[in-house]
Amino acid sequence: MSAPPAEELLKQWESEQARLRQQVVEEDTEDWQRSPDFSGLERVGGVDLSFIKGDDVNAAPQLVVLSYPDLEVLYEDSQMVTLTAPYRLASALEKPPSSWKALQRLERNQPHFCSVVPSQQVVFVDGNGLFHYREFGLACHLGVLSGLPCVGVAKNLLQVQGVNKSEEHQSQIAALQKGGDSFPLTAASGKVLGKALRSSDKSSKPVYVSVGHKISVDTAVRLTHSCCCYRVPEPIRQADCRSREYLRTHFPVADT
Repeated sequence: MSAPPAEELLKQWESEQARLRQQVVEEDTEDWQRSPDFSGLERVGGVDLSFIKGDDVNAAPQLVVLSYPDLEVLYEDSQMVTLTAPYRLASALEKPPSSWKALQRLERNQPHFCSVVPSQQVVFVDGNGLFHYREFGLACHLGVLSGLPCVGVAKNLLQVQGVNKSEEHQSQIAALQKGGDSFPLTAASGKVLGKALRSSDKSSKPVYVSVGHKISVDTAVRLTHSCCCYRVPEPIRQADCRSREYLRTHFPVADT
């Protein structure tokens, strides 16, 4: 008896993750990454995906591009997508391709905008990168597909590879005294998969930063902090707000 379609999709995706994982670059590759003030960085992107509550088929991926360091929105792209996988697989299977298509639309529809400076020299993803079950989260997938430096920033702790909400973890969070303080998320193997970052003096709850592609973890943490006006880095916060607003506007009866 054949496996249910969802299980088949999951097995296919795990195999694809293993293949693409080999292409992830975990080091700084750009000159601006090595600058103390990120000199040369002019554009930061953010991607997010919002679902209509109770609807596991239709979702709204959102791309925003902000200026840096001013963090003003320069471009946004929202389009509905019809998912080809059940809700529990939708993020893994659909979010990177749909976000990648939004990046491609930017290059196609705004050639002048992209010719002045790369449309977004780094992309923040609402989700994890290497801090993942198979060290290949959404930020890694989008980074490999696009070839752009990517940073994964998750709002909640993914309990994986020996990292969990232990007393020690809570004590480490309590020891984060100010915005910019961080501590490593170390797997049972000893490998640092990311860092917990207190992103703002105003918020004691950390975000979880990990490498997506073409950036080191220390640079990813430093850049994330520099993009935080609030707890969540502004590119992701703007993408989240605008994707929810898109759903409210086009589906006014939907509770997102």
